[in-house]
Amino acid sequence: MVRRAAGGGPAERAGVRAAVRGARRPEVRLPALEPWAGPELEPNGDYDGLEFRDLDLAGQDGRGARFMDCALTGCVVDGTALGRARVLDSVLTGLRGVGTQFAEATFRDVELADPRLGGTQLHGAVLERVVIRGGKIDYLNLREARLKDVVFESCVLVEPDFAGARLERVEFTDCALRGADFGGATLTDVDLRGAAPLDVARGLDRLSGAVISTGQLLDLAPALAAGLGIRVEG
Repeated sequence: MVRRAAGGGPAERAGVRAAVRGARRPEVRLPALEPWAGPELEPNGDYDGLEFRDLDLAGQDGRGARFMDCALTGCVVDGTALGRARVLDSVLTGLRGVGTQFAEATFRDVELADPRLGGTQLHGAVLERVVIRGGKIDYLNLREARLKDVVFESCVLVEPDFAGARLERVEFTDCALRGADFGGATLTDVDLRGAAPLDVARGLDRLSGAVISTGQLLDLAPALAAGLGIRVEG
């Protein structure tokens, strides 16, 4: 069972993030788990204290399911339907798949480690006290999602879509952010200083509420100038 972490990460407690409130991280402590017997996920299924290891869940329908104190390790999730699912107090490691559907799902106190995902649909989802660590996610759809106390750490995000999303206490640490869309997003205490590169394709005007480094400001200066209609010559 998870016990919620109090306060921010070590860097914040050391005082180096004084300009922005750090994200509260989950502390996941799973109980002894039972192997899931299958054969397939079920819509609105209830999965408690189970281990899903090295399974092919591609194309299965787990919409509205609840995963509590679970571990999913090395599973294939191509096109798996998990819209409106609730993933609570769980650890997801090494998930692989394209087009996984998590629209309007809830992730609370979750660690997602070393994913290899593409086109993952999380539009309208709620993420609270979530760490995404390592791996690569292409075309992550977080449109209209709500992210609170979320950390992207040592991962690569290619063209993530945060359009219309609400981000509060979100950190990017040693993370590559390429072609990000923040159009219409609302940011509060979002720390982008650990994003390298920081490549924003749309929504530069929505970065109010974010913290960036001096170097990142210089990198973004041409796009900022263009957005303001400023010509830079000489």
